[in-house]
Amino acid sequence: MKHIKIIVLNLIALLGCSIMLQAQNNYKNWSDIIRKSDAAWFATPEAQTIAENVLLYQRNIGGWPKNIEMQKPLSQAEKQSLIALKSDLHDITTDNGATCQEMLFLAKMYKQKPDERYKKAFLLGLDYLLEAQYDNGGWPQFYPLKKGYYTHITYNDDSMFHILSILKQIGETSDYSGIPISQDYVAKAKVAFDKGITCIIKTQYKQNGVLTAWCAQHDENTLAPAKARAYELPSLSGKESAKIVLLLMSIDNPSPEVITAVKSACTWFEKTKITNLEEERILNDAGKIIDKKMIPATNASPIWARFMELDNNEPFFCDRDGVKKKSLDEIGGERKNGYAWYTDEPKEPLKKYPSWEKKYAFEKSEKKKLNPKT
Repeated sequence: MKHIKIIVLNLIALLGCSIMLQAQNNYKNWSDIIRKSDAAWFATPEAQTIAENVLLYQRNIGGWPKNIEMQKPLSQAEKQSLIALKSDLHDITTDNGATCQEMLFLAKMYKQKPDERYKKAFLLGLDYLLEAQYDNGGWPQFYPLKKGYYTHITYNDDSMFHILSILKQIGETSDYSGIPISQDYVAKAKVAFDKGITCIIKTQYKQNGVLTAWCAQHDENTLAPAKARAYELPSLSGKESAKIVLLLMSIDNPSPEVITAVKSACTWFEKTKITNLEEERILNDAGKIIDKKMIPATNASPIWARFMELDNNEPFFCDRDGVKKKSLDEIGGERKNGYAWYTDEPKEPLKKYPSWEKKYAFEKSEKKKLNPKT
């Protein structure tokens, strides 16, 4: 019996170790930690320690600065410095996933460990997103507003996509990844989401009278495509437009304007896809890109240029001097290798489009049968 008891205890210990190993987080990047970690990990002491950092980095207005590796241990002096910065209104943003990803992290934490501080911080973040929205439905890159291109309506790096995805889930479910949301917030989220979609519809670019896609940023007053950094000129974006279309496709019972926007954008994706080039990356021993080359290919998987001319969809590339070039090889190594000039992201909306189009064509025909006069 004694031996059996020892064996059972050893098995329990091994099972416990196995569970702990499964819950361990092996991701190095902050964004990966949030999106790829198993739900069980958010109940671990490691996750709770990181959550304390997330709470410290949040400013009193509700948002967070960007490019912070929240999992990095903080010294006591660093913690005191962050407390002193709580009322600072500089560099609070939704760029590079900031604010939205911290809100998602806190929601996942709350689901595993319902600490009211997590919920309070999440709702403060939601207040920030609601306050930062322009009357026309768009969002700037930084809020409070920061002089320069940061005031433009920002689709760049999917900033508005992330914001609107949060608002959509709240408006539809009265919940966000485990955080229950009051009806007051649900109503506000629905209004803000609808305004955001209206902004998207109004900023879709017409090329010679035909709807196409979107620029990475649009002027907050005129809604026209706008410039950001020196190498980010007014253009049609193969990258940012993809997530916009996926968001529009996710809307139940879409309006005729939304249906037209999706159809037009997918037509443009088909028109602008590139199937005769492949990107070749040359890496050093550390795995860092030291050179990129575009290699001629036959029937290659489709890719799209990140920047295309507004009048004719021709791809262009820029160095930090802001001078347009027709090929990637014409710009310097620093920008050529340090920026994503091509993307395959439009493949996803194009893959979904046939079933989406069939669904709404069917619904439209059924409605017509019921109401012949419409």
